[in-house]
Amino acid sequence: MKDILSLAIETSCDETSAAVLKNGREVKSNIIMSQIDIHKKFGGVVPEVASRNHVQDINPVIKEALDTAGARFKDLDIISVTYGPGLVGALLVGLASAKALAYALDIPLVGVHHIEGHIAANYIAHEKLEPPFICLVVSGGHTHLVKVADYGKYEILGRTRDDAAGEAYDKVARAIRLGYPGGPLIDKLAREGNPHAISFPRTYLEEGSYDFSFSGLKSAVLNYLNGMKMKAEPINEADVAASFQEAVIEVLSAKLIRACKEHGLKQAAIAGGVSANSALRERLETMCKKEEIDFYYPPLELCTDNAAMIGSAGYYEYINGYTSSLDLNAKPGLRLGDK
Repeated sequence: MKDILSLAIETSCDETSAAVLKNGREVKSNIIMSQIDIHKKFGGVVPEVASRNHVQDINPVIKEALDTAGARFKDLDIISVTYGPGLVGALLVGLASAKALAYALDIPLVGVHHIEGHIAANYIAHEKLEPPFICLVVSGGHTHLVKVADYGKYEILGRTRDDAAGEAYDKVARAIRLGYPGGPLIDKLAREGNPHAISFPRTYLEEGSYDFSFSGLKSAVLNYLNGMKMKAEPINEADVAASFQEAVIEVLSAKLIRACKEHGLKQAAIAGGVSANSALRERLETMCKKEEIDFYYPPLELCTDNAAMIGSAGYYEYINGYTSSLDLNAKPGLRLGDK
C-alpha cells in the first residue's frame, strides 16, 4: 500500500488546529492556535467567541501546517476533520474548510469522532501500541471508559452520567478562585496539599458499573467551602485541591484497572485533557505495574485538542474503507461508534 499523506483539521472547542501526517502515525506538522487566553476572562469557553476566532484562524493555521510539513495541496491524499461531538458553531468552521478542500482537490473526506481522535493520540506516541486495549478518555466534556477492540471498533463500557471529570475540575478551580482552565491549576496546587485532609465522597455507583458521576463530588466540595465560610474558619485551598483530586483519581484509576482485568486485557491507555494530570499518571503507572499491565499515555501536547490525533484516527478509518460524503454535517451530540 502506498504512503498516505493526510491533512487533518480540528475546531471542536477553544483551539484551532491543523496537522499533516504520513500513514497515520508520523506527524509532519501539528499547528495549534489556542484561544485559552481569550476565554480566561470569561471563566470558560464562550461558544460564539470560539467560533469567531476559528473563522479568523483556520486558513493561516492550515497554511502553516502545510508549510511546516513541506507539503503542497496536490500532495495530499485525504482530508480528515472532526464533526462531533463539540460546540456546533466551532465544528462547522472546520467542516466547511475540510469539505471545500476535499471538493477542490477531489480527494476523500473522512469525518472523525472527537473522542476517537483522543484515543488515536496514543498511536502517534507509541509506535508498538495495537488494539485491543482499554482506554480511559477524560477531558472537560467527556469521561469515557472504552474497550478498543480494533482500529475504528469501540465498545463503550462506561461514561459519565453528569459532570465530566474535567468539568468538575473547572468548577472546583473556579470555586477556590484559581482561574481557567482548572485542570492544570488544581494539579499544581494539589502538590502542596494533603490528599487525605478532607474526606470527599467517591462515587462508584451500583455494583459492577463502569459509569462515572462527579456531580456529587463537585457539590460536596462547594458545600465544604460554603460551610467553612459560614463558620469563618480558614480554608486551606491546597488541601481542598489535593483532597478533591484524590477522590477523582481514585475512582478513575480503579475502574480502568478493573476493566482491564475483567476483560482479560494487558494494555491500558489514557487520553484527553485530564490525561495530562501528573497525579493520575503516577497513580496508574504504579497500579498497572503491580497488575502487570502495559500503560500508555500521550505526550502533553497531544493530550489537549489537536489535529494530529484527528489525522491518526482518520487514517485508520480510511484504510478500513470509511469515507464521508460532502454533505457531512456537524453533530454536537455524536456518540462514539456512530457513523
